[in-house]
This record gives sequence, C-alpha cells and structure tokens, in this order.
Amino acid sequence: MQASTVDEVRGFNRFYTRVLGLLRPQLVGSAYGLTEARVLFELAHTDQIAVTELRRALDLDAGYLSRTLSRFIADGLVDREASATDGRRQNVRLTDAGQAAFAELDSLQADAIDRLVDPLDKDQRSDLVSAMGRIRRVLDDQQPAPGLVLRSPEPGDLGWVVERHGARYAAEYGWGVDFEALVAGIVADYGSHRDAQREAAWIAELDGERVGCVFCTASDTPDTAQLRLLLVEARARGAGVGTRLVDECLRFARRAGYARIMLWTNDVLLAARRIYQRAGFQLDRSEPHTNFGSGLVGEYWSRDL
Repeated sequence: MQASTVDEVRGFNRFYTRVLGLLRPQLVGSAYGLTEARVLFELAHTDQIAVTELRRALDLDAGYLSRTLSRFIADGLVDREASATDGRRQNVRLTDAGQAAFAELDSLQADAIDRLVDPLDKDQRSDLVSAMGRIRRVLDDQQPAPGLVLRSPEPGDLGWVVERHGARYAAEYGWGVDFEALVAGIVADYGSHRDAQREAAWIAELDGERVGCVFCTASDTPDTAQLRLLLVEARARGAGVGTRLVDECLRFARRAGYARIMLWTNDVLLAARRIYQRAGFQLDRSEPHTNFGSGLVGEYWSRDL
C-alpha cells in the first residue's frame, strides 16, 4: 500500500475518532458509557437474545458483559431467564424501564447528531451521507448491495451531466474543453428542444447518489434513435449501472416507435464498447479523428429494435 494511502487513512481515523468522541453517550448527557449504550442498543432491537449471542454480536469480554448485565438487572432494566430449550443458556431482554432508558439515550444521541450537522446545508448533508455510504460499501463486505434507481433528470442534473463528462474524460483520457463543449451542446439542445414522445434521458442513482446517465434522442434518420452520453462513475463500476441505462434506453426507443438505434463512441472507451456489444450493437464503421486529442478512432454502432 502506498504511504500516502496509509497517511490518509490514519488522518481520517484520527479525525473521525474525534467526531465520534463528541457523540459518546456520557458526553451527550446520558448516564451510560459507550459499551453500556451498545448493549442497550442491541437489546432494544431484539425481543430477547442469548447472552452468548449478545457477546459475539458486540465482541465483548464475557466477564465485562456479565458485570454490565448484572448492573442492568439490579437497576430493573434487563430481565434474564433460562432458555426454554436449553437450560444452560441464559436469555436476556429489556424491561419496560430498559426500553425507556434506551429511548432517552437514543433521543440524546439524535439531538447530538442534529447539532453536529446543523451548520450544513442540504447539499452538504447529502454529500456527507453519500460519503459515509461509500466508505461502508468499500470496507464492509457484509453491507447489502446498493440500491440502483433510474429516474428522469431534475433541476441541476443536466449541469451535472456536463460537469462529470468534462471532468471524467479529462482525468482519464486527457480530453479538453472541446469535448466538454460538445457535451454541453447536446445537453442544451435536449433541454431546449426535446420531443417528449421521442426523446428521453435517465440519471442513475446508487443509494441516492448520482453515478451515471444516458440520453436517447432523435437522429437525422426518422426511424432511427441515437443513444448518447452514456456515463458511469468509477465508484459505481461493477454494479450493472451501464447495462441498466442502455437497456432502459432501448426499451424507450422501442416504445417510441423507432425501428433502429445507433450511437457514436471512441475505440478507447473499452468498458462502454463491451456494454454495447452485450446489448446487441454491431460496429458499422470506424474513422480516425482529432476532435479531442491525437490518435483517436471514432466508431459508429447500431442495432435493430
């Protein structure tokens, strides 16, 4: 691992530990410490649980957990009883008083989080939640697969399409403002002159975060649609975003009455070309060009609908 990556992870860990310290139960006005709060949280989210399972779930020392549960039992927060199926196993559950104690703790922590994020505007809060989700998906293989949603563009989305195309292709292929200007022209024409019966666009979201787009527009040939501006962010690769976008574009083109669909791409866009091939597109012709850089080969692909 590169030293810069190690330093960044360490720096983030120090920062995040400091932030979490502000949310520790005793610091937000609760009578319980962090481990006690974890026990209450786990018990509050199950009817009853075996002590051995609780210990595994929380990864706690058996003696420490036993002492914590004994205090909770003495305070009337927890009931403990032998398992009906195995007398050697002890089950625990929160009492009504325990549920009330957890509800108070949960409210205090929610208030602390509200104070933490209160200075942030709506977009900053969305960025924060999205970043947290990305970290969990990358580092936790137990996380469920992210939810993929395709939707129509909303205010702000068309500008995002232009910005992400410009930034992504500059970073990955060195393409300059000429390419971004081309994208801006396509998007502006779509926004200003779209035929709603014959043209459409989709924004792909993973867990509420924009990660891709595609457009279906009319072409110079009346019975032929054109697939344009397919984009999938690097962090969403492997989640089937590109395939879903292309499939949605094909379905719309069929419903709109087109007999054929075509697209223009470049030979260096290998991932996109694989998606097109899997979707049944065939390469019609190639031609070199220097619109965005040297040594580029433009490709025209099409298929029947």
